[in-house]
Amino acid sequence: MTIKDFIKKRPYLVWYVEDLSSISEEAIVEAVLNYGNFDDVQEMIGILKIKKVARIFQKQINRKRNNYNPKIKNYFKLYFKKYA
Repeated sequence: MTIKDFIKKRPYLVWYVEDLSSISEEAIVEAVLNYGNFDDVQEMIGILKIKKVARIFQKQINRKRNNYNPKIKNYFKLYFKKYA
């Protein structure tokens, strides 16, 4: 399964995107971490691998502005610090 197939099965995570085939990996990671459940996160990590997801997440949170909920951001900072 590819990451595109993964997100096509979960359109409710990216309700704001009309064409799911054009969505980037970065947008998928952000949507899944923000709105997905733990099973969604684990499946995404299985597809992209944890180091890649952690790299994308770190890049996103180091920007001046990001769309992560502060609690989600804190949780995944700790999660990736321990497991990636």
